[in-house]
Amino acid sequence: MDYYQIGQRIRKYRKAHGMSQEQLAERIGISVTHMSHIETGNTKLSLPVFVEISQALGIHTDDLLTERTGLTEHANLRRTALEELVEMLECCSAMHLRIIADVAKSTKIALEKHMAG
Repeated sequence: MDYYQIGQRIRKYRKAHGMSQEQLAERIGISVTHMSHIETGNTKLSLPVFVEISQALGIHTDDLLTERTGLTEHANLRRTALEELVEMLECCSAMHLRIIADVAKSTKIALEKHMAG
């Protein structure tokens, strides 16, 4: 396992979320020094801390383990947006889902008209 590469991916996602090392370390309950060592690959990452980091960054653990070279930035953004939508909709009633679907369809049509004109 390449801890340096994992650390670099953690750093990339942390910065993409506009978080400092201090903020991420505080959020998951570790020291800033430990966070720094994780990002530089100078320490082995425990499984609980690894999972907490991925949760704090709102990403899958797979995103930290392997580089998704086959996915474009657009594909990554799309996948993340779809995952957020599914998570949000999981707790909705059938009636709320129907209303949200109708609003989404109307919004999509309006966006397509706007982009075409």
